[in-house]
Amino acid sequence: MKPFELREFSEDELMQKIHDLREELMTLRFKKHSETPKPSDMKKIQLEIARIKTILRERKAEKK
Repeated sequence: MKPFELREFSEDELMQKIHDLREELMTLRFKKHSETPKPSDMKKIQLEIARIKTILRERKAEKK
């Protein structure tokens, strides 16, 4: 998702999205060797988590 799309979500929804993405990342990491995931898929998930965390940090800074 693009950052402007993520900014429309509430904090609770963003936290749930982070949780879901982390679970997805863990399943990719622990797949069998025959089902090795693409490194680019893992990188995309990590970038999405970073985007969400950045947006949450921006909101926290605005509240102060």
